[in-house]
Amino acid sequence: MSATIYQIVTDRITALLEKGVIPWQMPWTSNQQPPQNLISRKPYRGINTLLLHSMGHASPFWLTFRQAQGLGGHVKQGEKGTPVIFWHWSDVENKATGETERIPFLRYYSLFNVAQCEGIETPTTSEPVREHSAVEAAEQIVAGMSKRPEIQHGLNRAFYSPVKDTVGMPQPEQFKSPEHYYSVLFHELTHSTGHECRLNRKGVSRTEGKFAAFGSDKYAQEELVAEMGAAFLCGQAGIAERTVDNSAAYIASWLQRLKSDPKLVVQAAGQAQKASDWILGRNEETAHCE
Repeated sequence: MSATIYQIVTDRITALLEKGVIPWQMPWTSNQQPPQNLISRKPYRGINTLLLHSMGHASPFWLTFRQAQGLGGHVKQGEKGTPVIFWHWSDVENKATGETERIPFLRYYSLFNVAQCEGIETPTTSEPVREHSAVEAAEQIVAGMSKRPEIQHGLNRAFYSPVKDTVGMPQPEQFKSPEHYYSVLFHELTHSTGHECRLNRKGVSRTEGKFAAFGSDKYAQEELVAEMGAAFLCGQAGIAERTVDNSAAYIASWLQRLKSDPKLVVQAAGQAQKASDWILGRNEETAHCE
């Protein structure tokens, strides 16, 4: 079942890439709320954010078929749901040890946007009120990161060094805009969350004895984690549309990766969510070393 779910999600993402849309770039714009459940108002996370946003509905509110009925409305005839995934934990006996283990299984269900429904009162949405500008909000995110690596400016390229645990950046004024500067910085800071003193992520952490080689599968996944993590953080800061590479070669490379590994996009989105949560101080995980 899980293999099929991975394929369903990957098929949706690849379909967008084939249309020239990069779904992990800027999950929502600065004047739009992230996709969320209409009843609980809880935002969806990880790959679900990208799946729901990519449907292009103006309203951020979603609900299940039964939730629509519970509110006295119904889904319009002919409307199709959008799949979202979740992990279901089951107790399974380990035949070797006889002990009970909790094993996660990937599951999915379908959601409908309120625009696909009738008879439901739709909340009005307005631009979020921010006490600071988008750039100030981005700076606050950077300043508030726990165990943040040293950021060195004045270099000729942007990078993260796992060996030195430092982020290298050109001077801010060298970028096309402040928004572009922060989106690149978010990308590198997302990489840094993989260090063993933070989330200890494969492809970045030194505990495996080597780093992910350029062009390898681990390198590709880590780049996708950084892309998605930066997008989540840009959405949090309210930064306008990012400057992205929409070249045919860029899109073709991701299409090839995703078609060869259906699990890649789901796993990367989950890791990107953990990375952005760490940077925002929302991650329950603790540092692996002091």
